[in-house]
Amino acid sequence: MADCSRWRAFLSTLATAAALGLAACGPDAPPAGPSVQVDTIGDTTIVRTLSGSVWGTEATLVPEVSIGELEGRDEYLFGQIGSLAVDGDRNVYVFDTQALHVRVFDADGTYITTLGREGEGPGEFGRAEAIAVLPDGRLLVRDPGNMRVQVFDPASGTEEWEYNSGNTYRPGAPLYTDVRGRTFLHQSKYDIVIVLGPDGTHLDTLPEPTMDYERVIVRAEAESGSVTSPVPFTPRFFWAVHSSGHFLTGLSWDYRIDLARHDGVLRIERAYDPVPVSGEERAYQRESLVRMVRFSVPDWTWDGPRIPDHKPVFNQLLTGRDGRIWVRLTTSGRRVENENHNPENPFSEPVAWRESTRYDVFEPDGTYLGVVVPPDDFAPSPDPVFVRDHVWAVTVDDLGVQRVVRYRIEVGGEGGDDRGDRGGGRSSSATSFAFRMGSDPWK
Repeated sequence: MADCSRWRAFLSTLATAAALGLAACGPDAPPAGPSVQVDTIGDTTIVRTLSGSVWGTEATLVPEVSIGELEGRDEYLFGQIGSLAVDGDRNVYVFDTQALHVRVFDADGTYITTLGREGEGPGEFGRAEAIAVLPDGRLLVRDPGNMRVQVFDPASGTEEWEYNSGNTYRPGAPLYTDVRGRTFLHQSKYDIVIVLGPDGTHLDTLPEPTMDYERVIVRAEAESGSVTSPVPFTPRFFWAVHSSGHFLTGLSWDYRIDLARHDGVLRIERAYDPVPVSGEERAYQRESLVRMVRFSVPDWTWDGPRIPDHKPVFNQLLTGRDGRIWVRLTTSGRRVENENHNPENPFSEPVAWRESTRYDVFEPDGTYLGVVVPPDDFAPSPDPVFVRDHVWAVTVDDLGVQRVVRYRIEVGGEGGDDRGDRGGGRSSSATSFAFRMGSDPWK
């Protein structure tokens, strides 16, 4: 019997072209699955989705647990959430950049404990940036202020992995780990990626992924030097570390994403209509850029390059712990009034343009599952955590209150019950630091 929950793009690794369809299973199944073309050129396998998807319809995110409050106990009040991590038992780790510590909550949203504080000693942070969890449950905190990775191990306590951070500080930049327990430290100052083993040993130094293209910019000459700025809606190069430990890369002008593998390269492509840039949004972006440059060069005029007619395809590449690939798409912009506009501040805009968040989701073999449409209060930054059919992300309400919400991916539904209580559940079983080493969170 056919299994509609699994669909394989590959029927033959030697196929030069193949159009595949997903047969319907039962009266409620989608009428057709994706149409896919597979080509092999040298060591590169190209999987191009021509139309359709496995899900057959848009998927939504249904909230299950919410952590955070407007008022109440300090443990549930967040200052500024900078990074999230989740372990195999769905315990949630929240790094607060204002408080400079990590708060731990169980799967029901109940507060467990707080890890770290500002300082230079064991278990303390100088200028921490991001957190991640290893497959065995250890929590890592990247702390360039102390030039180390701080490790919290439930079995042995704290440990420090020293590295030359180059004194970089990049809030929001992710900390990557893979299924083999390796850690990847991006040092933008040196254009390298340092690879640490499960015990913190320096295994390798890799060049930062690059692509041979020139960023389209405008330039203005001032007495103190030149002022440059990228032209709005021109392509950018993106990369991430996949859970397999290989690089995921893409230039956003085309729907073409490369995943390096031990046997070559998997190239994911999809037929896609680029989003047009409206005249109003184009004028807004142009005026904002001119105003910014003229702050340094008052008589500057813009004589090119031209703002493109269409937006790039995507503006972020992410990877789930299960190996799924998440592509954050560009979408049509909408005008939003700035309630905090300050006319005396040249960088304060009376209005802003916002894009709705949408993700394309692919299996590690290039199979296109479909698009996920998060709710309006969903924040794409800091990076969400993706594990199979669940997503952990930060939300921001109308009052600016941040919460961490666990969502369930639901295909073709109309939403579900919200089991979050806006303050975190209360679980009598969570009375200590709930690291559990027996389960594998990366299956």
